[in-house]
Amino acid sequence: MALKGKKRTAPVTPAPSKKRKLQANSKPKAGLTQSRKGKERAADRGYIEVPGNHGGADTEDSDLSEEDAGLLEEFGDGAGFLNTLDRKGISTSKKETERLKQLNKPIRKSKVADDLPSIDSHDEDEEAWSSGIDDDADTISQSSVNDSDQDLSSENSLDSDAEMSYERVPRKVQDSREAKPDRHIQGLPIKSADGRIHSTGKKIAAPPSSDEEGDDMDESAEEQEMPIEVNKIDDVATGARFGRPAVIDIVGNKSRTARIQGAKDQIASICQEIIAEPENSVRTSPSRQPLGLLRRLHTFSQEKITSPSHPEPVLNNIVIRKLATLSQLAVFKDIIPGYRIRALTEKEKSEKVSQMVARTREWEQGFVLVYQNYLRSLEAELKAKSELAEVALKCMCTLATEVTHFNFRTNLITCIVARLSKKSWDEASDLCMNTLISIFREDQIGTPSLEAVQLLNRMIKERHFNVHPEVLTCLLHLRLKTELNVRASDSKVDKNIQSKSKAAARRAKGKPTEQPHLSKKAQKVLKERKEIAREMRDAEAEVDKEERANTHTETLKLLFVLYFRILKHPHPTPLLPAALRGISKFAHLINIDFFKDLMQVLKDLILRATPGGYPSDDSEAFGIDATTDIQHRLLCIVTAFELLSGQGEALNIDLTDFVNHLYAVILPVSTSMQVDASSPSAFVSKFGNSKSSSIADMLFRALDIVFSPRSSGNNMAMHWRSAAFAKRLLIASLNWPPNSALRALELVESLIAKDPKLEALLSTEDRRVDGIYLPEVDDPQLCHPFGTCFWELSLLQQHHYDSRVRDAARSLSNYTRS
Repeated sequence: MALKGKKRTAPVTPAPSKKRKLQANSKPKAGLTQSRKGKERAADRGYIEVPGNHGGADTEDSDLSEEDAGLLEEFGDGAGFLNTLDRKGISTSKKETERLKQLNKPIRKSKVADDLPSIDSHDEDEEAWSSGIDDDADTISQSSVNDSDQDLSSENSLDSDAEMSYERVPRKVQDSREAKPDRHIQGLPIKSADGRIHSTGKKIAAPPSSDEEGDDMDESAEEQEMPIEVNKIDDVATGARFGRPAVIDIVGNKSRTARIQGAKDQIASICQEIIAEPENSVRTSPSRQPLGLLRRLHTFSQEKITSPSHPEPVLNNIVIRKLATLSQLAVFKDIIPGYRIRALTEKEKSEKVSQMVARTREWEQGFVLVYQNYLRSLEAELKAKSELAEVALKCMCTLATEVTHFNFRTNLITCIVARLSKKSWDEASDLCMNTLISIFREDQIGTPSLEAVQLLNRMIKERHFNVHPEVLTCLLHLRLKTELNVRASDSKVDKNIQSKSKAAARRAKGKPTEQPHLSKKAQKVLKERKEIAREMRDAEAEVDKEERANTHTETLKLLFVLYFRILKHPHPTPLLPAALRGISKFAHLINIDFFKDLMQVLKDLILRATPGGYPSDDSEAFGIDATTDIQHRLLCIVTAFELLSGQGEALNIDLTDFVNHLYAVILPVSTSMQVDASSPSAFVSKFGNSKSSSIADMLFRALDIVFSPRSSGNNMAMHWRSAAFAKRLLIASLNWPPNSALRALELVESLIAKDPKLEALLSTEDRRVDGIYLPEVDDPQLCHPFGTCFWELSLLQQHHYDSRVRDAARSLSNYTRS
């Protein structure tokens, strides 16, 4: 209880934890301090002993643990190489290493002589420093590592103010031109196809620094740096590439035989390599130039060859040029693809495509450029009329025939048509004509024919019809007569598709239609499918019937425009016969609305024709005489009958005038000496017989049409017409050669067989008739043919020199109806 009244003492407040830690660390450890004072530090030692068993040292002082000692004892034989190590060298401390380094530092001794440079020779800003140490200077002595006291005393004996030897050497003043660095950077070498490394020799000028620019401004014009000549390397088209000598080395050979033989060998090897792998010729050049082989082949066809290394032009041999031109023709015919290459659009260029597609596009675009350069060279030779003009024309005609589908077809046809624009005719004209005929006959889509007709139409119009008449002969080979009604595809039948308006009207009436009702979404899908189908047809090269019909229609329009322009020309032209032949051949395709006007034009041509020939200068140039005049009149008559023999039968057009003209022309024909001879043709065609019809052929062709069953009719005038023609034909047969006389007798016999009233003319007995026969009248209805008889048969069977004519006349005189 006594403790209850005593006051308790407050507990001692402990210091913060951080302070307690500092106080605890500040207390010195007596044992540790004592041990450090009594033991030397390892850094102060010169050498640190390698731990392990040393001679007589106790094993207890070893730092190895029992486990390491066991391993060393077990595998001691494998660690025997450690005993051969330099224990003193590997146990050197860091402090000892620094000391030895200072001892081994070289000591430079000063020279006695004072070789200080002059005070004006230390321009540090402009000139560079030079070491100036002579080769015979004293070598620097090195102190021994073991004698450390001697090294230290020698080091202390050096004077810190003494100048070194390089400080006393005078500085050398260099030329400012030598001090300027080279501003050109050497180009990288290239690796050829055979694996050899070649230096390009190209140097690229580096931009000068600001200090150099300031120095250049101070220099005069005479002290400016001379330009560096850069070695020029030949490109792939002229240089030594692909293991072949340079083109200019071959062409520049002094020996003509060696020059031609070397060109032959290289041209042959190039052509063989191109044909073997056409698309790989894109990457044959180390410099990545496309189609290097084709460009190299084209170099041989140039008149003058130059190269970067040989800027002076070297004249090429004409034989080498011909060989190269014809070789390019053979190569292009072989490697030209079967489709037309078009230029890529911007959208297609920006598209990301595969590597194969990119390579194909690169080859196509480069190939078109090379092909274009070849055609330009051919056109230049043709216009210049050089020694290669004939070869160039043959190459262009061959390309127009063989690769009509490819690019630059219009350019080829333009050059061919331009060659036909002169009045004279030669072998080159025959070649051009045969080329156009080949294009017309082999045309499947109609577009090449349309382009050729357009060019011919424009050329004839610009020349004012002063061209050779044979030019229009090729138009007779157009496939307009049969192609307009032929199916475009042999795999399916063409059907007449109803229009949308007619189909909608039939659906409104509840009738079935071929086109069902489609929603907007279905119509969109159908449109996309049609687009896909069209692309598939283009890929399959299938001819579209509608497109071909439109093309043929445009061709037909241009053709008839050309023909009608020739017919309505105010002065007769030599092109009139060809135009009339073309109208008669394509008469079934002429619009029936033009028939009456066309018939009137033909009548005017017949009336305008005179037996004396054309008075114009053009007629004299082409040799138009009376015989040609008769041919023109017969052609007009035949054309009129051809027009009305087909769809013109539906028209009620009177042909009496043409019949009278035909009757009147028989007597002039009888006096012609060339009735059986064909008109001379300068054109030599390779598509069969190119001879035009003779006067007799056209005459009997017109007579066959006049007396055909469709045009004869049953009126009474036909009796007088048949008798009048029969009588005049027998009169003309007295002067005709045997072939024409036989044809006249056959026609008279057919007329007698058709009309029994003509049998009265075979009898020579007197009979009663109305009127007297008037042989000089040119109207068959007014000449009174029944007032005479066929007395010409008696002369033919008795006095004609040909036995066939005599037999035919005797047979006709004894004619009896069976």
